[in-house]
Amino acid sequence: MPAFTHHLFVCCNQRAPGHTRGCCDPDGSEALRNAFKAEVKSRGLGPLVRANSAGCLDQCEHGPCVAIYPQGIFYGHVKIDDVPRIIEETVLHNRVLDDLLISPDCLNNPNCEHRRS
Repeated sequence: MPAFTHHLFVCCNQRAPGHTRGCCDPDGSEALRNAFKAEVKSRGLGPLVRANSAGCLDQCEHGPCVAIYPQGIFYGHVKIDDVPRIIEETVLHNRVLDDLLISPDCLNNPNCEHRRS
């Protein structure tokens, strides 16, 4: 089997309501991950593109978050309505969506300006 061209990791981490860092999947439904899986399937992109649920990606202040590998793209504040556009633009046409991109200055930075505590 060939390697994935894109592997999408959709944060499905849950935290207690009101947690200071937020939560990517507050109702535990994995709705965002399911939307990615359905979009990948409807476009016939398997087995080269895969969408999986992920535990915490440690970008909680930007949640819900999606990491796309091997490109190393991190998107934040992703909504279900963004899914078709991410597949079309990023997966199919290799275009980064600046409005969703988490700044490299924020990635893995405990001093990120968006971090509440």
